[in-house]
Amino acid sequence: MDIFETIQEDREQFSPSEQRIADILLDHFDFAVNASIIELAERAEVSPPTVTRFCRRLGCQSFSDFKVRLAKTAFVGVRYLNPAAKSTEPADVAADVITKAQNALFGVHRALDPVVLDKASERLSNAGMIYAFGSGGNSSMIATEFQNRLFRLGSRVTASNDHNMQLMMTAAAQPQDVIIGSSFSGRNQELVRCFTLARENGIGTIALTQSRSPVAEAAEMVVGIDLPEGDNIFRPTSTRFAFLAMVDVIASLVAYRNRKRSTLTLRHIKQQLVEHRDGDDRQILGD
Repeated sequence: MDIFETIQEDREQFSPSEQRIADILLDHFDFAVNASIIELAERAEVSPPTVTRFCRRLGCQSFSDFKVRLAKTAFVGVRYLNPAAKSTEPADVAADVITKAQNALFGVHRALDPVVLDKASERLSNAGMIYAFGSGGNSSMIATEFQNRLFRLGSRVTASNDHNMQLMMTAAAQPQDVIIGSSFSGRNQELVRCFTLARENGIGTIALTQSRSPVAEAAEMVVGIDLPEGDNIFRPTSTRFAFLAMVDVIASLVAYRNRKRSTLTLRHIKQQLVEHRDGDDRQILGD
């Protein structure tokens, strides 16, 4: 349990003077992490010995030890210590989520590089086998979505979110194959390892990730997605809508390049759905 979790859970058990110190830590973190014991005591209207006792109550040996542990907390993310107040009304929550999703789509649209998308789709349309890699919640979803979009176009594609399996698939891949990987942070070192191995073996690599990140530097081609997220820790990341849009753009380009094969495969799939599930052709196209 870190200092702030202790303060939040035990605040009501503190004395009035200790509560004032606690409130400064919770509400004015930037001041507290840089303040001396005298400055903190003056802001809380208590004596320096009271601050020292407060630090010891939190399990710290001294004020210096307290400051070290306080500084380490910043690495976790200050926005998680005291989340900004947001309206919880359903209409406001819906507006926040949908507006941020729209902003993500507009942002990636304005920044996209048509030349890179054209080259990526060309490489994928000619691939003997496509390996879609991603780890973690969002990137795993993107890898699976690549498989979901491309198999119905007649492409040979498989997705993996397991690091060891990704490495083995990379080692087994052939020069005519392509590896396409997703990383929202751009810091997935296991994906970097796969890209590095693939390039050493002459296998094409494509990354959907942040530009100038380690993953981007390791890839042959980069579809850069660089979007701000805001400070609402409770709203799911809007960047995933941008990633999904890029999957759809790339898949559409592959379909147009392999129009005959894509049309034939889509028709075979739709025929089975009509015969065994829908009874007609009025359902969503391709799904």
